[in-house]
Amino acid sequence: MQIEDIQKFLDNKAVAANDSVQISFRKRATITGIFVRGHRDYTEMKSKNFWRIVPESQFVAWEATGDVQLAKLFLGTEFSRLSMRKSS
Repeated sequence: MQIEDIQKFLDNKAVAANDSVQISFRKRATITGIFVRGHRDYTEMKSKNFWRIVPESQFVAWEATGDVQLAKLFLGTEFSRLSMRKSS
């Protein structure tokens, strides 16, 4: 996906700071994660189509600490689809 498409999703879906998103990839399994937008390099990384995402396995630790080291970097061109996580 292109930077504009990802940003439009984040803006239009009104994704709050801790809303989880399902991210489908072209060549790997779908993950659920939280986009990290408050980090100091967000604008720079976004301009290169890199996105910091906290995977579902780290949600509890992320909510407790907010440690950016829990996030992983993903290249936006590898995304095939973004959707809001469905409640279980």
